[in-house]
Amino acid sequence: VTLFVNYLSQALPLNGRTAGAISDSFPTRFTPAGYVFSIWSIIYLGLIAYAIYQALPSQRANPQLRAVTWPFIVSCMANSAWIFAWHFGYYTLALLLTTLLTLALVALYTRLYPYFSTVSTAERWTTHIPFRIYLGWATVATIANATVTLYDLGWHGAPLTAATWAAILLVVATAIGLFFAIGLRDAAYTLVLVWAFVGIYVKQTDAPVTAYTALVMAGVLAIAALFALIWRQRTVAY
Repeated sequence: VTLFVNYLSQALPLNGRTAGAISDSFPTRFTPAGYVFSIWSIIYLGLIAYAIYQALPSQRANPQLRAVTWPFIVSCMANSAWIFAWHFGYYTLALLLTTLLTLALVALYTRLYPYFSTVSTAERWTTHIPFRIYLGWATVATIANATVTLYDLGWHGAPLTAATWAAILLVVATAIGLFFAIGLRDAAYTLVLVWAFVGIYVKQTDAPVTAYTALVMAGVLAIAALFALIWRQRTVAY
């Protein structure tokens, strides 16, 4: 259902506008270039891989997969509902739904995390890594949605400029990314932030404080992700 709703949102598109076009209609600075949103293709391919893998007869009694059933269902419901809220201009509701999506993915993440180094390569690539990528993008989307919601409610960032606020949010997001990279040794999550930050740099070149902060933070996170990969190599063959 989630995949079908997302397809309709772009193919129709819902309410006559794509998700990217809606983002572009707000003069907020925490918005990446349009190509960055292609990450949804990777996310949905990962979700399809997960759906197939968990349905295999050999996995029906897998306790780790059974433990994430409800967080996964909640994430699908929140994602589908967000699409309608976003496309029809209910931005505060959309923010609440992206927050719910992120919390559901955090719950899912924490249930899977202890087993990352011990599961099979197939399970790692069809379950753990797809959801790490998904959570990384949900983090970016929630921050971006918050900037749109605040603007829609009439708060435009005074006394700071939109570019300065975006730079601050980039630093905050980088701190979160460093926690995942260094604290949890999670390169997949961190690289999603790198992808988004480079896209923000590309999109916001007319706002140097935002663009260069995005570029520097992307570099910091890329280095952290590299260290996360090296650390993980000691226990897991990627």
